[in-house]
Amino acid sequence: MNADELWKRVPQAKRIVVKVGSSTLAREGRLRPEKFTDLARDVSALFEDGRQVVVVTSGAITAGAHRLGWSHNGRTIREKQAAASVGQIGLVELYQRRFARLDRNVGQVLLTRAGLEDRERFLNARRTMLELLRLGVVPIVNENDTVATEEIRFGDNDNLAATIVSVVAADLLVILTDVEGLYERAPTAEEPKPPLIATVDAITPGIERAASGAGTRFGSGGMITKLQAVRNAAASGAATILCHGRLRGVLGRLMAGERHGTLFAPGERLRGRKHWLAFTAKTRGRIVIDEGAERAIVERGRSLLPAGVVRVEGTFRIGDSVACVNARGQEVARGLASYSSADVAQIAGRATKEIERVLGSSNGDEIIHRDDLVLLRDA
Repeated sequence: MNADELWKRVPQAKRIVVKVGSSTLAREGRLRPEKFTDLARDVSALFEDGRQVVVVTSGAITAGAHRLGWSHNGRTIREKQAAASVGQIGLVELYQRRFARLDRNVGQVLLTRAGLEDRERFLNARRTMLELLRLGVVPIVNENDTVATEEIRFGDNDNLAATIVSVVAADLLVILTDVEGLYERAPTAEEPKPPLIATVDAITPGIERAASGAGTRFGSGGMITKLQAVRNAAASGAATILCHGRLRGVLGRLMAGERHGTLFAPGERLRGRKHWLAFTAKTRGRIVIDEGAERAIVERGRSLLPAGVVRVEGTFRIGDSVACVNARGQEVARGLASYSSADVAQIAGRATKEIERVLGSSNGDEIIHRDDLVLLRDA
């Protein structure tokens, strides 16, 4: 699909996830009420036009740090958690007041990675947000920084937004940030605004280089995480637009067919369960497989059987997500284990007919059934 066709499809989006960053909502540590007014007006207009919008917001820690009188956003996890607790109240209150002026209700949704790693909780989050959208309510989603630790954090709201694309099966992800889009190369003092890349068909090494200029805001905490979010959203079948959040009325302009920022093409949609396996569920261990098992999984779409297992690394239980790694250390697939790590270690390299004799019982022939397996190349 060429660039013109991709941009022409943008106004057809019916369910949209909008991620708005702190750089758009705040300046010098203070929330900017006028930006909340603009965003509420934009989002409400999209609802009136028959679309549904989920807002993934940053800003709680920034707002809390300001209220606490700090000159920083918190130097430790505990400080960030405390700032989030203070700031989340004011953040949601601003959203509520601005949308109320337009007779639109909002609903607060606080999430952690640990919450969505559980498939049942993931589906519960989906049902809740879809019901809010059906009622015409705007879900305001944020990471639950008050209880998050480094181990359970999404790490940034870009990847949280991409996960929400999967949760609600959105057509489009719009990331509002403090840059105009993805530049051909990192800005420098001599060239503060390099040429903008208008359309990206696939994340190539060249695109990754353009996003990873050292010593700029395009480093690992900025544009790199946005490319990770783009990959995640693409695997849900959604396109992504990265554009400047301070362009007034930008959402309405995009839906009217105007071109702003960089448009990333959607990929082939992974089924919901397999997308969750690839991007949301945290792996609890690794199973090293031989060449025969790798070919069977990758080339023939087979399940993982005990005979193809070389060894087990880490500890996992039945139903946990595990990585399948080849002899070169490359992760080729991940899936839900039908046996615990202790049991897999005992039956590794054996024929399926030996499972019951070795373990005293059998949970089926497969270590990981193909229905519970996703190839990383597809993700």
